[in-house]
Amino acid sequence: MTSVLLAESAPNMPRSSHLRAMLTAGAAALTLAAGMAFATESRAEDTTVQGWNTTGNVTVVDRFADVQASGIARLPDGRIVLSLPTSAQRHKGPVLATWTTGHLTPFPSVAAQGKIISPLGMTVDANGQLWLLDEGTKAGSKAKAKPALLHIDPQTNKIIRRYALTAPSVRDDSHVNDVRVDLKHGSAGTAFITDTSQTTHPALIVVDLASGQARRILADTVSVSPVPGFVMEADGRLGRYDAQHPTVPQGGVDGVALSKDSTKLYWSPLSSRRLYSAPTSVLADAGTTEENLEAAVKDEGEVGIMDGMATAPDGSLYVTDIERHAIVRRAEDGSLSVVAQDARLIAPDSMAFDGESILLTVGQWARLPVFHDGKDKQQRPYILVRIIPLQPTVQ
Repeated sequence: MTSVLLAESAPNMPRSSHLRAMLTAGAAALTLAAGMAFATESRAEDTTVQGWNTTGNVTVVDRFADVQASGIARLPDGRIVLSLPTSAQRHKGPVLATWTTGHLTPFPSVAAQGKIISPLGMTVDANGQLWLLDEGTKAGSKAKAKPALLHIDPQTNKIIRRYALTAPSVRDDSHVNDVRVDLKHGSAGTAFITDTSQTTHPALIVVDLASGQARRILADTVSVSPVPGFVMEADGRLGRYDAQHPTVPQGGVDGVALSKDSTKLYWSPLSSRRLYSAPTSVLADAGTTEENLEAAVKDEGEVGIMDGMATAPDGSLYVTDIERHAIVRRAEDGSLSVVAQDARLIAPDSMAFDGESILLTVGQWARLPVFHDGKDKQQRPYILVRIIPLQPTVQ
C-alpha cells in the first residue's frame, strides 16, 4: 500500500526515482512483516507471571483410582484419616479410613462403615477427639437426608455419640459441609457447622455438645450467603452464580476455622472472596439475639475463593484458593502470602498439618456431571499431596 501511495503522490517522478522509492518501500514492508512475525515468537526476556506454574513444593504422595478424598485429619498418634464421601458419586470400599501410602484402612472399624453414610468435613479437638460430619445421603438415593455429627474416640476406635441434625436446625435443602469444635464454651463444648445449602438458604449451625441441642444462626445473612452475580474461575472455566443452573461449584458458607485460642470463629461463603469472623462466646450463647449475632460479625476482608481452612500452630490461617490453584497463608495481622501453587491443585479441598508440612486433599468437583449437563469430566486418578516447606523460596 505504501508504494502505491508514493506513486500516486508523485506522478511526474523519474522512472529511476520511482523504482528506488518502490524498492525502498517494499524493503520497509518486508522488514515490518518480519518484525511482526518475530514478535509472535517467545523470547527469553519476555515477562511471565512469576511462579504461576508451580512453587516447587508440592509432591503427590498417593493416587486413588476411584475414590475422591475430601476431609482430612491428623490424630494425636499420627494416623491420617480421610473422608471419602458418597453424596456426589458412589464407590466401593470404606467411606472413612486411615491412610498410609497405597492403603486405606476402614476407620474407626469395619463394622462402623455401615453407620456412616457420606462423611465430609471433620476436625480434631483440643483433647484429641475426632468430630465428623455425615451428609446423610448417597448419590442416586431418593431417601430423605439424615445429616449428623459424629464423635469418634481415636483411642478406643469407637463412635461415642451420634448427634442427629434435624429441623429446625437443618432444612430439606441443607448441605452440612465442615465443622470445628470449641471446648471453651458449653460444659462439654460447642460445635460450629457450616450449612452451604443446596439452594439459597445457608447458615451456621451451633450444637451444644452436652445437651445435643442445635441452633440455626445467621441464616441467609450477608456473611454466610453467596454474592449476587458472583463470577468465579474453576478449572479454567468461568461461571456466574446461578442457583437454578450451576456451571461451577457454588454456594454459601463453606470453610470454617477457630482461632488458636478458640476465642474467634472464621468462615467464608464459597461464592465469595471475603472472610468473616465473630467471637465464639457470642455465637455459643443461646441467649444471644439474632440482631446481636449479626452485629458481632466482622468482615475480615478478601482472601480468595476458598473451600478448606486450617489454623496453624502459630495462629495464622491457611486457606485453599480455588482460582489460584493454591494455598494461601493469612497472618494474624491480615497479610496474605502464597504458600503453594501448582496446576495439579485442581480444587484444593481440606488440609491437615503433619509436622512441618501440610497434607492436602485435591478434588475435581468442578468436573462433576452436575456442572456439565450430565457429562463426567473427571480424570482419574485423584491425588493426595504434601506441601513442604511451607514458605517456598522465591525464585
